[in-house]
Amino acid sequence: MNAFQKMLPLAGRILFASIFIAAAPRHFTHEGIAHAAELGIPLANLLVPASGLLAIAGALSVATGFHAKYGAVALILFLVPVTLGMHQFWHSHDAAQRHIQFAMFAKNISMLGAAMCLAYSGAGPITRRG
Repeated sequence: MNAFQKMLPLAGRILFASIFIAAAPRHFTHEGIAHAAELGIPLANLLVPASGLLAIAGALSVATGFHAKYGAVALILFLVPVTLGMHQFWHSHDAAQRHIQFAMFAKNISMLGAAMCLAYSGAGPITRRG
């Protein structure tokens, strides 16, 4: 395996984790919590910030490669309820909103697939612990 091939999993992990790290701060805002509550998420004041912590912890684990399999499991535990609870495109009567929510749902499903692959295979050759 050449150096470029060894770098691919590292770059992929960092790119994959970046969306969780970028989006997580909203989980600690009044706006983010209120949005989840409007969608019917129970205990939004508690669950939304907790999900933000789960996303940050999982993403940092995946990005750094430190116990990346556990980090990927954390992201799976984050993605399943968030995808099903926040992106219910099937309930939208507005075509534009339905399209947006379907795109978000599909994005999360694809990220769920990537997290499952990482949970199975680990961080790859450049890692602190796999």
